[in-house]
Order: sequence, then C-alpha cells, then structure tokens
Amino acid sequence: MNTFEKVYKAVQKIPRGKVSTYGQISKYLGISNPRVVGFALHANPDPDNTPCHRVVNKKGELASSYAFGGLDVQRQLLEQEGVEFENSRVKMETSGFSFT
Repeated sequence: MNTFEKVYKAVQKIPRGKVSTYGQISKYLGISNPRVVGFALHANPDPDNTPCHRVVNKKGELASSYAFGGLDVQRQLLEQEGVEFENSRVKMETSGFSFT
C-alpha cells in the first residue's frame, strides 16, 4: 500500500460529524510532513468513500483550496454532519477526532 492509499484508509476512519487535522493524520501514519496528507487528499480518486471534507488544519480552519467544490462546499458538508463551528473555525473541542 502506498502513502496516498494509507492516507485514504486513515481518513475513512474519521466518523461522521467529526474532523481530524492534517497533522494528526500524518502523525498517526508516521509521515514527517503533514503537507503530504494534503497532497493525497487533493488527488483523492474516490471522495464518496474517502471523506476528505473531514480534514482541517490545526486551527480548525477549512481548506481554501478544497478540491471538491471549494470552501463553502466543505463547510456545508460538515454542517450537514453536525460539525460545530465558531466563527469560521471548527470547534475542535466538540467535533475533533483523534486516532489515539
């Protein structure tokens, strides 16, 4: 399994209504640079089964370059799942998911 495939498998573990960060995923997988997670998600071949909209940055901010419809679509998908926001950031205290 290559690195991108490992990223997809990890993202598939994030439950509906929760988010994880690029850094959490990279740490979980032993990837030294969280940007690799972003590169993988930008190339996601199966967004229906790999919910890359559930990945945000360490501040809870959405991806300005969300590959599957932009920032507004990512927020809409997360809100439909019950993810809580405060201003323009995900409330990580209530909506964060950890792999540990």
